[in-house]
Amino acid sequence: MVANKHTITSSHLDKYDETLARDPRAAFGLVREWIRTDWRPLFAELRARRPVFATPAFTVVTRFADVTEVLSREEVFTVRAFGPRLDAALAGPFMLGWDATPMNWRDKGLMQVMLDPGDAAAVRELVGRVADEAIDAAVPYGRIEVVHDLARRAALEVCAGYFGIPGPDPQTLSQWTRAVIADCFANAAGDQEIQAAAVRAGGEMLAYLREELAHRRASPGGRDDVFARLVGTGLPDGIAIDDERILINLAGLPLGFVESGPGAAVAAVEQLLLRPDALAHARPDDPEVFDAHVWEALRFNPFFKLLPRLCERDYVLAAGTPRRTLIRAGTLVLASPASAMFDEDVLEEPEEFRPGRPNHHYLFFGHGHHACLGAHPARAVICEIARRLLRRPGVHLLPPPEGEIVYSHAVFPDRFVLELAPEGEPTPEGRAA
Repeated sequence: MVANKHTITSSHLDKYDETLARDPRAAFGLVREWIRTDWRPLFAELRARRPVFATPAFTVVTRFADVTEVLSREEVFTVRAFGPRLDAALAGPFMLGWDATPMNWRDKGLMQVMLDPGDAAAVRELVGRVADEAIDAAVPYGRIEVVHDLARRAALEVCAGYFGIPGPDPQTLSQWTRAVIADCFANAAGDQEIQAAAVRAGGEMLAYLREELAHRRASPGGRDDVFARLVGTGLPDGIAIDDERILINLAGLPLGFVESGPGAAVAAVEQLLLRPDALAHARPDDPEVFDAHVWEALRFNPFFKLLPRLCERDYVLAAGTPRRTLIRAGTLVLASPASAMFDEDVLEEPEEFRPGRPNHHYLFFGHGHHACLGAHPARAVICEIARRLLRRPGVHLLPPPEGEIVYSHAVFPDRFVLELAPEGEPTPEGRAA
């Protein structure tokens, strides 16, 4: 159901306030459930009535200007909310889990060079080949499971062919990434079994990478993947990185990609199929036009709806404006790109589906100090998975519950089955490649 800012029929805030007075734990559960299942109406009400929503457990920031301010002030709003878990899994500091340290700046700059934006076209071509193979294999059955048989399969092929990290096998690499990211971003309760699984998975991944690094040093040359670039790069004394830094940065590539890339692609496909009129104008034969539809579709169900930060000192948000708000040191702050991308102060008619909005209105890849380093290949992967699938004839949503996306940890898509037309069925007008 599409929320309308002019016709909010029930108040989440009133129900929250009433419940909080009786049972704070139950009120916390309400908010978590609303964020999972009813986030657009909830955030619309918060932006209108309580844009900085403070609860006993966390504070949610909902407006575009405030979200980007939080994400731009890394010295105040740090990633210490999840960084130690990443460090534990990788047995050492990883730049995503640190803010403005010399290690962070050096490793971030190095990996930006390794992930050349010019590689995006080749990555997209690779994804297209893999996607077509997966869809061709599914056509005789009249259905395709999009998450594992298409989206994650394509992402894992990118890990192998572009990053140079195939894993012992794709399934094992996939299991490693899920275990680590589940602890960092889907374990708010601090479940010790999930944490232990993440540490095991990270240790196994590093052991595998260590063996692969030794093999590459023994047999250099002949490859042009990110692994080879990183191993073959020499830096001057004083700023050179040792093998452990190489390994940790390599491990970060699949960790930052295998969950979020497929998750975004799956969400975009579903949102486009829910809007047949928009899909009819998406023109899969024209990637530029189609990509604009993908990003607008993803706005209605972004993969990362909340980005956690820890407020390190008392801070006045939106200082100098009537909306200024004091956030106390020690507060867990959840900045919401999902809400910000519906802020009517920034986006014109945010409830309307309008492909071609300015790129800076989209916050899928974060903002500021920790904006996604792999945004260029990720854009190619997300759009090409969706394009290759939706240019096929007769792709349809199945009726619920069979056709609904099934999630793991309430965050990660794990199953999404679509109907495919039998071979030979004509392509509907406007949908041909």
